[in-house]
Amino acid sequence: MSFSSIFKFLTPKDKTFIPLFEENAKLMVEGAVLFNKLFLVTDLAEKSSLMIRIKEVEQKGDEVTHRIFEELNKSFITPFDREDIHELASSMDDVLDFINSSSQRIRYYKPKHLGEEFVELSELVLQASREIHKAISELRDLKHTFKIKDACVRINEIENNADDIFYHSISKMYENETDPIEIIKKKEILLSMEEATDKAEDVADVLKSIIVKNA
Repeated sequence: MSFSSIFKFLTPKDKTFIPLFEENAKLMVEGAVLFNKLFLVTDLAEKSSLMIRIKEVEQKGDEVTHRIFEELNKSFITPFDREDIHELASSMDDVLDFINSSSQRIRYYKPKHLGEEFVELSELVLQASREIHKAISELRDLKHTFKIKDACVRINEIENNADDIFYHSISKMYENETDPIEIIKKKEILLSMEEATDKAEDVADVLKSIIVKNA
């Protein structure tokens, strides 16, 4: 039996960090569901309510992330590398931050019309969030690392699709949109949405690092 295997055997099951990561992953999916719904409803009052709820979810996520950092500062034994815990918490927080940022840009910029490309990007953000949630749920014992790897592969594919939609949308907007102010508004919103998928890919990168180090 290797030293790392002996260490894992002797180390007590984590009751702090994994539950907090699971809580943050759940909040991420909740925020992504609300964000996707934002593009599917037409009632302005309902849209406004969704934006407020997304902000509230993001604030809850900030609180969970803060608790992770607090626990990291006072814990001697951690379930995996301290740097990975910090990076995982930060990157997960970033995903929810950009979901909220995209929502708030819509709220305050008030674009005249958001086309199908916005719906498609919001669906990709939701898919990426769900894959993160699946992967995080496998961190408790790392018995099914292939499930984490599969989720990471899908997240990378989602990010690539988001890039394609982003650049295609920008190209189409430059060709068809005549109002320069609208171009600026829509580009800023699209950029923030695409950034959410970039941050999801950062989460996948940290998860892959955890798998390698704990193999």
